[in-house]
Amino acid sequence: MRIRLRRRRFGQLLIVGTVMTTVGNWMKRSIAQTSSPASPISSSQSNGVNVALSVNGTFHSLTLEPRVTLLDALREHIGLTGSKKGCDHGQCGACTVLMDGRRVLSCLTLLATCEGSDVTTIEGLAQGDDLHPMQAAFIKHDGFQCGYCTPGQICSAIAVLNEAHNGEVSYVTTDVRQEPRSVQLSDDEIRERMSGNICRCGAYPNIVAAIREVHTGEAEAQSWQFAGETETAMFDALEMRTE
Repeated sequence: MRIRLRRRRFGQLLIVGTVMTTVGNWMKRSIAQTSSPASPISSSQSNGVNVALSVNGTFHSLTLEPRVTLLDALREHIGLTGSKKGCDHGQCGACTVLMDGRRVLSCLTLLATCEGSDVTTIEGLAQGDDLHPMQAAFIKHDGFQCGYCTPGQICSAIAVLNEAHNGEVSYVTTDVRQEPRSVQLSDDEIRERMSGNICRCGAYPNIVAAIREVHTGEAEAQSWQFAGETETAMFDALEMRTE
């Protein structure tokens, strides 16, 4: 036996079903809102953590949610955007800053652990118009291209020199008992110690040259130069051949 519904009857049943479903969902939401506790007005008022620290020589007192990282505090609450958020997983090194003289990944460092700390970011390295020697070396040797990783690279490079001066060894240090206590940085040492900072543009040879110059204190010739008239003519001739 076939059941036949007229078009009008089918439309009426469809409307009734839709209304009943809508009313049921509304009642569920109303019951859930009534039974759930009211949400806090703000995280800082409900469970904020008070943290006092020095950033580039300036004292800051912040009250923020416990899960806020040092990187987010620097960028979003203190207004220092030089430190970059790259991977946000501690793998690229773009967020590296100095805390109490040691390099840290600010994206993995909770602000709540920084009470009383002295933080230095890329903005705090230069003294007025005088660049930090590492900044000047990076410019001289073209140690950056897009520049996104550069703040972390420079902060990490400064920490590498401090670590070597303190005699801290690395995986490639040949003699961990060597005297004098400070470690002389070979190119392999520099590469190993800077391996946590990724440059997607591939400026690694120039970064090594910049760090080597600051470490030795001996000026090195630039490994690059702007294209002169001869190079420009060669490029123009090459372009004409490919057209």
